[in-house]
Amino acid sequence: MNQFDLDTAVTQIDENLWRGKLCAGWRIGTVPNGGYVLSVAGRVLREALPHGDPLSVSSFFLAPTELGAIDCRVEVMRLGGNTSHAVVKMYQKNELKVQVTAAYTNLAQLRGENWSKTARPVYPHWDDCAVHASDTVEFRERVELRFAEGGDVFSGAQPCGRAEFRGWIQHRDGSSPDVMALLMFADALPPPIFNVYGPLGWVPTIELTVQVRAHPAPGPVQARLYSQHLTEGVIEEDGEFWDCTGKLVAISRQAAKLRVPKTS
Repeated sequence: MNQFDLDTAVTQIDENLWRGKLCAGWRIGTVPNGGYVLSVAGRVLREALPHGDPLSVSSFFLAPTELGAIDCRVEVMRLGGNTSHAVVKMYQKNELKVQVTAAYTNLAQLRGENWSKTARPVYPHWDDCAVHASDTVEFRERVELRFAEGGDVFSGAQPCGRAEFRGWIQHRDGSSPDVMALLMFADALPPPIFNVYGPLGWVPTIELTVQVRAHPAPGPVQARLYSQHLTEGVIEEDGEFWDCTGKLVAISRQAAKLRVPKTS
């Protein structure tokens, strides 16, 4: 079992109650990464529902989580032949921290037409992209990023003015990604607004939705994360994710708040 599987494992303790543990190694500052927390909820839903794969998962972050036990209460909304729906409420110390609403399916059984407005961008190979190393972000102990575009801002370069990062994502231990990892990878790249304002501090997530389209092949995941509108400090972040064979495996959108440090 790889590190991600260990650190997102859950145990059922009652009919509609599961317990997980938020582990060290996944924090941004002092707060566990939102995608990592969402993956714990994803594990719970996989056990609670007859369908094993997330199709669309929406999470609202009501209060910052912390390391330690997290209780996950499940309310099943509907069990269908092809899709099941449920809500997970995640508690720490009796405080509701995260609420997740999800639709689950069996991705391998999906059949239908295919179309995409935008072609997959061409990046340099994983081995040819710059490593994003950080001594201050604990999350990088578990997830390796390699930038194809935009990463220079973390090496002292001026922001390019385009709110976008392009690159590759992989588990630090080299293990293959799965659909649960896609929930976490959707929140793995830095906020694109850093390429406008520079690397700030915290850009907390308000809501994160991930749509999973397919099981990823072994190997790094190609990612594009970009923003287009900042309004009164609120910004959207749109993500597109392809596996190493070029197959679209997930898309995401999150709402976040930009907190610019005050200057005296």
